Amino acid sequence: MRVALVHDFLYTLRGAERVLDVLCEIFPEADLYALLYRPGTLNPRIEKRRIVASFIDRLPGAHRNHRWFLPLYPLAVAGFSLDRYDLVVSSSYCAAKAVRTRGRHICYCHTPMRYVWDMVDEYFGGARRAILEPLIRFLRAWDVRTAGRVDSFIANSTCVAERIRRIYGRDSEVIHPPADADFYTPGSMPREEWFLCASAFAPYKRVDLVMDAFRRSGRPLKVVGAGQDEKRIRSLAGGNVELLGWQSDEVLRDLYRRCRALVFAGEEDFGIVPVEAQLCGAPVVAYGKGGLLDSVLDGRTGLFFREQTVASINEMVARCNQIRFDPAECRRNGERFSRTRFRDRMEAVVREKAGL
Repeated sequence: MRVALVHDFLYTLRGAERVLDVLCEIFPEADLYALLYRPGTLNPRIEKRRIVASFIDRLPGAHRNHRWFLPLYPLAVAGFSLDRYDLVVSSSYCAAKAVRTRGRHICYCHTPMRYVWDMVDEYFGGARRAILEPLIRFLRAWDVRTAGRVDSFIANSTCVAERIRRIYGRDSEVIHPPADADFYTPGSMPREEWFLCASAFAPYKRVDLVMDAFRRSGRPLKVVGAGQDEKRIRSLAGGNVELLGWQSDEVLRDLYRRCRALVFAGEEDFGIVPVEAQLCGAPVVAYGKGGLLDSVLDGRTGLFFREQTVASINEMVARCNQIRFDPAECRRNGERFSRTRFRDRMEAVVREKAGL
């Protein structure tokens, strides 16, 4: 059977690419299509196969900021020739799910087109929203229309399944993304008194809000990450708020093992970082909305604050200091999202929906 995999962008190894990595393991001979591909940024299992990038990959500036070319995404996806494949599995948070194919098409949906639905204000807020409103309306209509090209949807969380139903009018099966339970494990050292914030530095992640909350409370905080908002994040560091920048997986694991708790203020489609922290025995203080409602057990492996405000964060952090969380329970909860469980479930569901 001829199989193709389709992914939006191949330039980093984050949560969506970890799903793709497992799909590459399930289908080792599959060809891979993407709007953009930056060689050397992913692991060998992904990069060793035949990779076909769209014409956007060759446009000047596309590798600096692919969102500049958002109006061209429908044309780029339409340019993929997939008629010879019996099965297409797309991993989509933008445009990958819109490919045309004569074979069976199963979409693992991280979220409906991120830039024009639930996160449109984060990407195109303010004056830009008014200027780009015609484009946003066009892409929303295109996104809904092309959902009919998918035979079966798989959602990465309960909240994404609800979005798929609300936006596309389609049902989906929930299979949560994988975390590396073999690598992220508890340590033997006692927990220390500082808190950890680990995240990409993007505005919607609200790292700035966590830093502001801890500056006001005076509690010690270590911040790990990098990204587009880095200049502003650096300006907020100092005193009891220590900015560590980007760190390797090994260093991050050590921080998970020693922190009092992870503090996470963004609204995520799912969120791998809180799962990694729990796998290392750390509780999570998080915004109680989105995908984290699937992965954190309120009062048992963490605490939810209900508003994205300084006061709400500090209230739950203070409460966290009064509770003795069980590291073993945090670990057991994290193991629900192990790579092995994800692979077994994903393979079974894909083969069932593909009629194999």
